[in-house]
Amino acid sequence: MTRCGTVAIVGRPNVGKSTLINHLIGQKISIVSRKPQTTRLPLKGILTEQDTQYIFVDTPGYQTRYGNALNRSMNRSVLTILQGVDVVVFVVEALKWEKEDTQVLDRIPLTTFPILAINKIDRVRDKSRLIPYLEDRARMNRFAALVPLSASHDKAFSGLLSEIRGRLPESPFIFEADDITDSSERFLVAEFIRESLFRLLGEELPYSVSVMIEQFENKESITHIQAIILVDNDNQKAIVIGHQGTKLKAIGTAARKNMEQLLQSKVHLGLWVKVKGGWADDQRILKQLGHDV
Repeated sequence: MTRCGTVAIVGRPNVGKSTLINHLIGQKISIVSRKPQTTRLPLKGILTEQDTQYIFVDTPGYQTRYGNALNRSMNRSVLTILQGVDVVVFVVEALKWEKEDTQVLDRIPLTTFPILAINKIDRVRDKSRLIPYLEDRARMNRFAALVPLSASHDKAFSGLLSEIRGRLPESPFIFEADDITDSSERFLVAEFIRESLFRLLGEELPYSVSVMIEQFENKESITHIQAIILVDNDNQKAIVIGHQGTKLKAIGTAARKNMEQLLQSKVHLGLWVKVKGGWADDQRILKQLGHDV
């Protein structure tokens, strides 16, 4: 008898959803940074353990501050996922409960009792401070279980998986035992480029930046990838390129390392920066990027 089902990982931006999925499945598939909008499209991470297959869905952080077509699409994807999964894991930061946390919880159907994953407990030096926090959350009567953990340090994952497993339906496996995602390599390499942009440009990076893959081809054991980085204006283009192209070169180098680990081959990566004003409201471009608009 096997169990198999989908598990939505939800929460406001920057609570550690992507880090949690990467550590649960044991490989990097979901990009991570400290900036909002890092995750823009749902991504599945698959973990198979003996008689159980967990299909985790990394969702975009629910946006309440930005109103363009990109963010509306991201929010719709979160709400759609919540209607069709077997288990919901709601991630929050230890000792924090913000207005955005309430807004996300309000969008989870009242018939669904999520597992509350209280992340980043490694940052709480005095663990006794967690007791009143847990008691406050328990009094909300909205959660099936409370699980303190540290996504970045692999703490308490067995407890979370145990809580999830007991709520998954009896079902044959959907994916092969060694599958870790159903996302295409083309999609993942675009995400790695975006992650490098977020990490290396820091506060300089405009929110309105995205990546389109123009070429993805394997020749003589080398994967050739050509990608376009979309920005809104010339000033943003200059930021991404940097003085004499130094920033763009560093972005490509960092992204290529992740690509080669994923693809298990050498990668030749070409990057270009293109100005496309208002791309985050352009339905044609959003569809090309995989968004439902």
